[in-house]
Amino acid sequence: MWRKGSSESSDRFEYLQTLVTEFQDTDSEEAKEQVLANLANFAYDPKNMDYLKELQVTDLFLDMLTEENENFVEFGMGGLCNLSMDPECRDIILQSGGISLVTNLLSSRREETVLSAITVLMNLTKPSSRSEITDPAILQCMLRFSLSESPRLRNLAAVFLQDCCTEEQVAQAEQQMKGQQTAVGIPLPEDSS
Repeated sequence: MWRKGSSESSDRFEYLQTLVTEFQDTDSEEAKEQVLANLANFAYDPKNMDYLKELQVTDLFLDMLTEENENFVEFGMGGLCNLSMDPECRDIILQSGGISLVTNLLSSRREETVLSAITVLMNLTKPSSRSEITDPAILQCMLRFSLSESPRLRNLAAVFLQDCCTEEQVAQAEQQMKGQQTAVGIPLPEDSS
């Protein structure tokens, strides 16, 4: 039984390592998109976490957030969404300037990317990062999202405001928004339905 488990672990690591190597070696954007999507899915399973950390997949996903290819960005953000549940990965994201990278994607035209970005910000919220994550500009963005026609976006923004912010912070952001004559700031993503 032990040998089988050990062999399975070795096979799992080798497979993930092959995916990372394929991503680095191929010139095909389509192949890279497929590998990124696979890695993001594997990041969902806690059994893969140690292997993904060893292969520095968190850094790979972070690198994707500034790519022009919107699929790279979406899959990178989806992978970070899964990895950000892990305390070690959370620290890597925070130490790598991940909050600003993720915050920049709140203006993505892709709803999936925005939903993942909000979730990552929620997962990154801890005492040392709370003030940056609850910056007034981010709160105003969440307030706008909470008015979205998309139920997923509206509900997730409401959870962010409830779980990550104080009532005073939300009230202050609402007050600041009332002072604005136009909707300045981060636009709502296009409805993907």
